[in-house]
Amino acid sequence: MARLRHRTPRAIACALVFAAMVAGCVSPPWVAGVRSLRDCDECPEMVVLPGGRFAMGSPEGEFARKPDESPRHLVDVPPFAIGRYPVTFAEWDACVRDGGCGGVRPDDGGWGHGRLPVVNVGWDDARAYVLWLGRKTGRRYRLPSEAEWEYAARAGTSTAFYTGSCINTDQANYDGFFGIDACFARTGVSRGRTTPVGSFAPNPFGLHDMAGNVWQWVEDRYADSYAEAPTDGSAAIRGEPGGRRVLRGGSWYGDPHWMRSAFREAYVADKRDSDIGFRVALTLEHRAPD
Repeated sequence: MARLRHRTPRAIACALVFAAMVAGCVSPPWVAGVRSLRDCDECPEMVVLPGGRFAMGSPEGEFARKPDESPRHLVDVPPFAIGRYPVTFAEWDACVRDGGCGGVRPDDGGWGHGRLPVVNVGWDDARAYVLWLGRKTGRRYRLPSEAEWEYAARAGTSTAFYTGSCINTDQANYDGFFGIDACFARTGVSRGRTTPVGSFAPNPFGLHDMAGNVWQWVEDRYADSYAEAPTDGSAAIRGEPGGRRVLRGGSWYGDPHWMRSAFREAYVADKRDSDIGFRVALTLEHRAPD
């Protein structure tokens, strides 16, 4: 505590806020009253999130914590909007019909289209979709930054999952044959495929499938720590020489710890798989839309 005397008042305040957030003592004022928008009939429904400060990464002692989830650090996220759901096959198909998305028709595994989340899309494919949305609407659609994604997933929580310290197969689509302990009991529920978006209850921000169903691409290049991570909510542009991109959220194929709000995965940008999808973000200009 002796060193605290030499810090500025702002540094002291930030340290106290960080400690409170880590302890789960700060109740974010923005959880209530979130708004939504949709720019066209074929466009994803977006949830408008006011900005806020949160502790990004996992605390020491969190179950299955990985080194690349540290150091835990405070991030100030400006207001933005993010998809209420992962992008669906129906929304992707609209892009292709309109001459966008490079004409790519992802394999649906025989599961169908409609409200199922689009899968078998790489990072480059996801970028093609948001570029099409931007051209169609004149708005600044993009992939969310990793910080924005975690901020949205946590929705004011500081626990391993937005459901608390544990999660179960009634709350998310993952492989319930992974039995770890009393918290993650073997449920015997493994759907073996994606489920329609919105099949499970949303997090406190009203966002669905922020845990499980499909992995979600974000904008950032992968780095093996947060040592040089941005603290303003922007995407990390520095990272591995190979340029792997970050995936978040876990999937129908995985075990519970992959769905922790802090968990990170990384693949090359052209990686496509039956459990990889994405959701979109929107930069708000001047003010949040009515």
